[in-house]
Amino acid sequence: MIEKEKDLEKRSVREVFEDHLALAQKGELEKDLERNYAPDSVLLTNYGVFHGRKGMKEAAELLESQLPGGNYNYELKLCHDEICFLHWTGKSDISVIPDGADSYLIKEGKIKVQTIYYPVEKVPE
Repeated sequence: MIEKEKDLEKRSVREVFEDHLALAQKGELEKDLERNYAPDSVLLTNYGVFHGRKGMKEAAELLESQLPGGNYNYELKLCHDEICFLHWTGKSDISVIPDGADSYLIKEGKIKVQTIYYPVEKVPE
């Protein structure tokens, strides 16, 4: 059953955050964008600024190109009022992300603003 938009708006900040992280781990980008991101969301990263769901998809594709088929570990998850923070690491056959950090502003059941910082290191051959 597809949830109605009104039902999604009623979710707590923590519920949106956890749903986003679970869908990200499953690789369900389109579902994540539709359920958890506002159409006018903004993402600020060390690789540029991305706008809307299209921008979020571009940023996800960039990360996938940097860490193809990567596995991610969520090291720390915190929420306070409308703001959440994630510390994470990632690893693939060709590169690692030793220290990623995201923050989220979540209102009315949607991620409105997100920041991401992560350095990419090549795996020595």
